[in-house]
Amino acid sequence: MQERHVTENAPLAPLTTFRLGGPASRLVTATTDDEVVAAVREADEAGTPLLIIGGGSNLVIGDKGFDGTALRIATRGATLDGTALELAAGENWSDAVARTVGAGLAGVECLAGIPGSAGATPIQNVGAYGQDVSETLTEVVAYDRGTGETVTLTNEECGFSYRHSRFKQHPERFVVLRVRFALEDAGGLSAPLRYDQTARALGVGTGDRVPLAVARETVLALRASKGMVLDPDDHDTWSAGSFFTNPVLTEAEHAELVRRVHERLGPDVAPPAFPDGDGRVKTSAAWLIDRAGFTKGHGSGPARISTKHTLALTNRGEATTEDLLALAREVRDGVRDAFGVTLVNEPVTVGVSL
Repeated sequence: MQERHVTENAPLAPLTTFRLGGPASRLVTATTDDEVVAAVREADEAGTPLLIIGGGSNLVIGDKGFDGTALRIATRGATLDGTALELAAGENWSDAVARTVGAGLAGVECLAGIPGSAGATPIQNVGAYGQDVSETLTEVVAYDRGTGETVTLTNEECGFSYRHSRFKQHPERFVVLRVRFALEDAGGLSAPLRYDQTARALGVGTGDRVPLAVARETVLALRASKGMVLDPDDHDTWSAGSFFTNPVLTEAEHAELVRRVHERLGPDVAPPAFPDGDGRVKTSAAWLIDRAGFTKGHGSGPARISTKHTLALTNRGEATTEDLLALAREVRDGVRDAFGVTLVNEPVTVGVSL
């Protein structure tokens, strides 16, 4: 590995969208798959703790930093063969979506503007505005740290569920190298719209198709209105996007939530409810946060809820990770006390926890 790719005592905050966290003992920037694999093997053989960094949009790093090797995956490469798309893990995801739209291919256009790298998308099963990457992803090429081999996993082998995957379940095992998708040529039209807010903004019904570019531009506008498109001059975007996942409840848990909402807010108020299979019900974390009293802009310190969206916790410029975690705990505990639902953080925590 070339020495120019290695930095000692390297700041990590600039590599995250929160702009938070202390330094890593060592930072390796890998620009090829071979460099990624070599860096992982080197760390594993030496017994050195390893932190994988892509776009940094889903990381909360402790103020003390990371005592080990941080590996920044900066690989590049995007190929389209008909409707088949392959992306190197380090490719910018939002740019990749723009390219698919420009090529007239549908399937990921509603995932426009999501910050981060392509390699991170299968880990979280990234989704927004009615689309999830698991719907179009066909294969993930990854380095298996358990066997020391590069493997190709099918969609089914990835174990996708809501904001979850085999990669997230076993974070120490796989390092994503490449992701492959099967898109759709719908004559320049989007996939059928499944998200009410998007359809309303476009003046069409759910299930309708619209021109691809129009769908992408509409999603970008919706995301920007919520502070979910990165802008260095807008502290509402100094975040990890949605900080908490939407709770998925059993029937009994949902019934208890409804009871507590009626008790707190009145019999005519009902929490959002979306069937999620197997008798489970998904509800809205943003709704719970707001109704528990944590409104947009909540907070008096350097970490506050976004002024545009209650689900985003933000660094107003001078925050520390501990400031952020204190706010997250306040919100989590307040929602639990009000409604009996414990919110779960979506970003990955490094050296800290809620």
